[in-house]
Amino acid sequence: MDQDSQSTPRASSSSSSSFSSKNTPPPPPIPQLSLVEPANSTKKKNRTRVFRVFRNVFRSFPIITPVCKLPSLPGGRLPDSNSRIIPGSRITGTLFGYRKGRVSISIQENPRTLPTVVVELALQTNVLQKEMNLGMVRIALECEKRDKKEKINLLEEPLWSMYCNGKKSGYGVKREATEEDLNVMEILKPVSMGAGVLPGKSDVEGPDGEMTYMRAHFERVVKSKDAETLYMLSPDANDGPELSIFFVRI
Repeated sequence: MDQDSQSTPRASSSSSSSFSSKNTPPPPPIPQLSLVEPANSTKKKNRTRVFRVFRNVFRSFPIITPVCKLPSLPGGRLPDSNSRIIPGSRITGTLFGYRKGRVSISIQENPRTLPTVVVELALQTNVLQKEMNLGMVRIALECEKRDKKEKINLLEEPLWSMYCNGKKSGYGVKREATEEDLNVMEILKPVSMGAGVLPGKSDVEGPDGEMTYMRAHFERVVKSKDAETLYMLSPDANDGPELSIFFVRI
């Protein structure tokens, strides 16, 4: 783990991929937001309302708890030798959520910038924790190709069909970062890699109201304008990625 991550009391001392389950102190005051805009921001302000509509509709869908046993993804769509790593492709990825709520992933250029993408996954946080403890996890997010006249970046798609290790589990929804999302990213600003818990709304969420998180470096690999993959980088260079996230238009 990087030196700066060790300076944060809530970050775990190991680089384990699982979420910590330790007790937490009383909630700290909400920090003043100091995150900066990413250098290559692709946020589209005029799409905010559309994303919110998708979020409100599909957040009400039931979660189909996946049984992640299959080693391959639908159709075998895996990166090959034609894939390329784009310049500045090492990004910061943060998986976070309440224990019995849906987990979200925030993608940032680095821990000091505002999120460029936030996707709410069709997977409960405690389920993802268990699956990562068992071994490698592959998440595929698929959407349909658009008309050629409709130009939209792959990671700007608002709605995805989601698979976990080959099992369909529901829908992933891209959304604008909420105030709570930004507060979490601000608190984790000193952390480059690590896992732990943050004080949550226990008075609202009950005894499982703590916010769990896992932050790591990811390598962004681009196959084409319709296929990208995020590979979590292990601190141990001899180990393969414990988590891979595939974005595909089909």
